[in-house]
Amino acid sequence: MPLGHWTAFRSISFWTGLFYVLFPLGLVLYGVNDIADAEADRYNPRKGTFLFGSQGAAEQLTALRWQIAVVQLPFLIFFLVVIGPRILWWLALLLAAVGLYNAPRFGWKARPPLDVLIQASYLLIFVLSSWLNGIAQLPWQTFVFGALFAMHSHLFGEVMDIAPDRIAGRRTTATLIGAVQTKVVMSTILSVEVALVFFAFHNVLIAVFLGAGALWFVLDATLLWRNHAYKPGEMRLFMWAWNAASIAVIYWDWTAAPLTRVLT
Repeated sequence: MPLGHWTAFRSISFWTGLFYVLFPLGLVLYGVNDIADAEADRYNPRKGTFLFGSQGAAEQLTALRWQIAVVQLPFLIFFLVVIGPRILWWLALLLAAVGLYNAPRFGWKARPPLDVLIQASYLLIFVLSSWLNGIAQLPWQTFVFGALFAMHSHLFGEVMDIAPDRIAGRRTTATLIGAVQTKVVMSTILSVEVALVFFAFHNVLIAVFLGAGALWFVLDATLLWRNHAYKPGEMRLFMWAWNAASIAVIYWDWTAAPLTRVLT
């Protein structure tokens, strides 16, 4: 999203940053989460699959701790050379967010609504992209949109995990207020995104797409599934559709750059 129309295919920094976000950074975010959620994941029927995430054995999760640390080192050196010392506070914020979310006793993942608000830390990827590629930071409206998008996406995952989370005794926003109310919150967040995209970026197509999502979750909460759990096949269908839409949006962000500048 930060790159817009810029063609970076011959840039070492671009490819290094892209690989880092896809694998080493993902290993930090989701590897630590797998370690912290090992007990809850045992009751989750959608875990242990390529689409929904791993379900590591005890010895795998033990080895994962040092693997996460080792794989960061070459990228940290590269970032120090290309970006400079400011990457250290970026890394400190990343580790703080991961620690706050996953900490055993005071982790925000079990403290609604902090479990949702902490998702704004994904915006660190915007900052890293701009630094690595030597381009201006995105406008604050794009950061707000990105934070809201991350939050409603996280809530969708919590809705799918209500049953196993309750069995494991995990407290989330969705287990606290229930599936119907969570879907209403998701619809509300999407509606705010619609207003932001329409008035700040004048992009009708994205606004309509997000508005359709808001309407869908209203129908889901009132007429379709309501408090009933999604079936595994339905969750797989949702996730394939979600990933297909995400790939289309990535291409659109690159070719059209719809959220890189505010229009007045």
